[in-house]
Amino acid sequence: MGPPDPRQRFEELYTEHYATVSGYVRRRSDDPHDVADVIAETFTTAWRRLGEVPPGDRARLWLYGVARRTLANHRRGESRRAALTTRLRAELAEWTGPAADPAADPVADAVPETARAAFMRLSADDREVLSLVAWEGLGNAELAQVLGCSRLAVRQRLHRARKRLAVELAADDPDLARYGPRAVRLAQETS
Repeated sequence: MGPPDPRQRFEELYTEHYATVSGYVRRRSDDPHDVADVIAETFTTAWRRLGEVPPGDRARLWLYGVARRTLANHRRGESRRAALTTRLRAELAEWTGPAADPAADPVADAVPETARAAFMRLSADDREVLSLVAWEGLGNAELAQVLGCSRLAVRQRLHRARKRLAVELAADDPDLARYGPRAVRLAQETS
């Protein structure tokens, strides 16, 4: 009789020790999502290192050790994510500054809101193309790589997206001059 089938051995290990490992993890974690993640990772480790899992009841103790280390790693990861979230919130608050007072300058405030509304009426694809150019500063070659298409296709998509944005801007604000000569020209092309 040869060595046991790995799949059968793992199934037996899982069936025999799932309840005890699950209880061990549940008693040490408050979040049910974390519990599921830690249990899954514990048994994934057992599958990968099946040759190292001792026989009999020592397997349960080995699984407890894996679950303990997995929980510790999970807690460290949560601490790092929480610290990063706090730092990013502080940076974002610093970058955006205090909210503008609409009563202070209604003309300056109306232009961005009009542009934002026109932008939001565009399709998701048009918004993505325009955002990658305006906010991320990508050129046509970089845009082609991100979108997975040719530079010619990028030029066409970008031109069409700009034209549609100009039309949307013109619908809200007939004086396109405040958005620049390109907006006026693009809106005229569609007329």
